[in-house]
Amino acid sequence: MDGLRWLLLLFGVLVITGVYLYSRRERNKPEADPEPSVRVAPTLGGETVDQEVPDNYPSPDPDVAPDVENVAAESQVAEVPQKIVTLRLIAREGGAFKGDELILSMRGIGLRHGQFGIFHQYDGNDENRTIFSAASLVEPGSFDIANIKEQEIPGISLFLVLPGPVDGIEAFDMMMEASRALAQSLDAELLDESGSTLSIQRERYMREEVIQYQHSHLVT
Repeated sequence: MDGLRWLLLLFGVLVITGVYLYSRRERNKPEADPEPSVRVAPTLGGETVDQEVPDNYPSPDPDVAPDVENVAAESQVAEVPQKIVTLRLIAREGGAFKGDELILSMRGIGLRHGQFGIFHQYDGNDENRTIFSAASLVEPGSFDIANIKEQEIPGISLFLVLPGPVDGIEAFDMMMEASRALAQSLDAELLDESGSTLSIQRERYMREEVIQYQHSHLVT
């Protein structure tokens, strides 16, 4: 009996020791990190992707959210109808300009040979910003620079397209100044788009048309 009693006592001590060690280990075990909050975000194709979002992730502020309707409205650019203003410069008495002399005169006032084989007045050095242009009255309107010395050209057409890179009135005045300079250097006649001599009254009327166009289509 004494041997059995000691055996049971020893077994009890072992059980108590085991329970104590187990409870101590569980108490000292680090707590598991909580699962991060999950936001379900839409993606292309109707699929969704779970994205982990920190607890301190800022929520959208409705006061600073873009106004979608206003943004869309501002992105719509109204189409503005173009206006073309044309002048003609012709040799007197049915004559013709020598090709090389004509080219030198145009270059002398700042016109440069460029797109479509015609001459342009650019806004500075940017060839994407054409203020007005000059084309030959001989079809197709381009200048054959390589053979220009052998050519005789009866006249040229100067024209500007509105709206352009600069103010319309400024562009018109620049084209008028260039036309007068060419008429003087070439001893040529300056005509309107219909082929009539350009009088002071006609010039004023054309300028007024440009002003009216700007007020009607470009001024809000």
